[in-house]
Amino acid sequence: MEPNRREFQKQCAFQSFCKRVLHNEACNAHDEIRRRRKREVSFCDLALHEERQLYTVDKYFQDEEAEPRYQMAGKEITPKLLLEAIRTLPEEKRTAITRMLRYFQGEGLVKLSRGKITILDSKRLETLQRS
Repeated sequence: MEPNRREFQKQCAFQSFCKRVLHNEACNAHDEIRRRRKREVSFCDLALHEERQLYTVDKYFQDEEAEPRYQMAGKEITPKLLLEAIRTLPEEKRTAITRMLRYFQGEGLVKLSRGKITILDSKRLETLQRS
């Protein structure tokens, strides 16, 4: 049985359409790649001073004078000293301190961030200290 001529023409037209669509999409993809190459630079092509502008390094505890210091009971307390004191505590006491700090954070008294505690409401903390 021979295929209908009209059906054959429809098939050929559809195949032609598909080929044109694929060709045009390939052209668009190549054009986009060319545009990106003009705008983008590979990391290996950057000069050393340009590379250094792309990142920062946190410098914690490098400059002791820049760190805040506190006076408590006649002793000067630095963040480094406090960190070492907390590290020497037994596990259950460290857990208690962590829970206390999280409670204070929930109450809006302090803000905890990575390696830093910021006091938000010092008056309420002083009131707690007195009672």
